[in-house]
Amino acid sequence: MSTSQVGSNDAGGAAGGGGVDMKLEVVTIPVSDVDRATEFYGRLGWRQDVTPPGSGVVQFTPPGSWCSVQFGQNRTSAAPGSAQGLFLIVSDIEAAREQLVAAGVEVSEVFHRGPEGRVSGPDPEHGSYRSYASLSDPDGNGWLFQEITTRLPGRVDSSLTSFGSARDLAEAMRRAAAAHGQHEKRTGEADPDWPDWYAAFMVAEQAGTELPK
Repeated sequence: MSTSQVGSNDAGGAAGGGGVDMKLEVVTIPVSDVDRATEFYGRLGWRQDVTPPGSGVVQFTPPGSWCSVQFGQNRTSAAPGSAQGLFLIVSDIEAAREQLVAAGVEVSEVFHRGPEGRVSGPDPEHGSYRSYASLSDPDGNGWLFQEITTRLPGRVDSSLTSFGSARDLAEAMRRAAAAHGQHEKRTGEADPDWPDWYAAFMVAEQAGTELPK
């Protein structure tokens, strides 16, 4: 999978001060019917990965994700459908939902959380972490979509900002362009160094640090 990256000028070591990287790459989900689950996850538009011959393992990777899911006969002792609260992070939740609905997948309406609980529709201010949608696979394993555009501080190493797909990179650039337009309005002049401003904005947005003004 190709990944587009935008880096800051900070000297980089491993996040957290060094040591051995530990990358979460695969999550096993419990299913009762491998063929049915294979058809469902393929319909989501996820990539079916090559697995060792004779392993009985089926593996899928969501678009732009570093982590995959796998299932198969006797892969886990968990009851089929018992995997809940599996998060899928998207930059545009309404677009993600529309894509799945067009593929014939049953998805909940977009909702956000208000003082009294769940409220229909996206967060009015489109704030990060605030808009959701949900779906279940045929066994009832539950997935929750969450819209995130600006990360909380410390979630992403600011020395290396990455985008899992060209679409995510393009959407980040559009947000940077909109913010930069406001910046030029405030200064009253065109900014010849706009590429540097865009890059600083995109890195800060994903790392959860202070955005340039």
